[in-house]
Parts: sequence; C-alpha cells; structure tokens
Amino acid sequence: MIEAVKKLRPEYRNINIRQILMFRLPLAGRVSILHRVSGALLFLLLPLSLYLFDQSLTSESSFAYLKTCFSYPPFNFFLLILSWAYLFHFCAGLRHLLMDMHYAVTKQGGKQTSIIVFVMSSALTVAIALKLFGVF
Repeated sequence: MIEAVKKLRPEYRNINIRQILMFRLPLAGRVSILHRVSGALLFLLLPLSLYLFDQSLTSESSFAYLKTCFSYPPFNFFLLILSWAYLFHFCAGLRHLLMDMHYAVTKQGGKQTSIIVFVMSSALTVAIALKLFGVF
C-alpha cells in the first residue's frame, strides 16, 4: 500500500549552451532581449560617454582633439555602437509604452511592433553610419 501512494518525482536535467543557443525565439522575444542588451550597453558606457562629453566642453583645444580622434574608423565604430544602443533602446521603449497603454498586446500586435522597432532602429542607425563615415 505504501508503494501505491509513493509518487515519482520529476527529473530535471541541466541543459547545455548549445540547446540554449538553438532555441528559436519569436521576434518579440528577440526585441525584448536586445532591449535589455542595449540598456546594459548604455549603462556600461555611460561613464565613458560622460567623460567624452565633459572633455568636449572643457576647451576648444580638447574639442579639436576629440574631433581628430573621432575621424578614425575605430572611434566611429564605437560611436555607431553607442548610437545603435541608444536608438534601439529608444524605439523598444516606445513599444513598451504602447503596450503599457494596452495597444498591440496581442500576439499579432507584438509581432508587428517588433518589426517596426527593428526597421526604425535599423534605418536610423544606417543614416547615422552614413553620416559618420562621410557619405553625406
């Protein structure tokens, strides 16, 4: 009788990194993760950004020095990454504000707003990249 009452406990197994990376997220999930990544990137780069901003306002010579530094491609690439993080975080934040107001809370609405976030942030980042690398 004791054996009949005894229930088998569920067995949980650890998953490896390959299984995590192979998991296919919906587009809204990818936007959510990238929103967190861009926020973390902005937070981690905030001290450096504030330092560069302070140096650019200190004097004309420090501004000229930073201007020559940012004429090199690695510094432009840094600015491009920072711009992408800001633009993506801003667009995804607007998406979250819309969802807080109960707009596009459905599965289809989430997919549509995710597409809008990707398109808008990508287009704005490409425009900034073209300006940074001297196309116009």
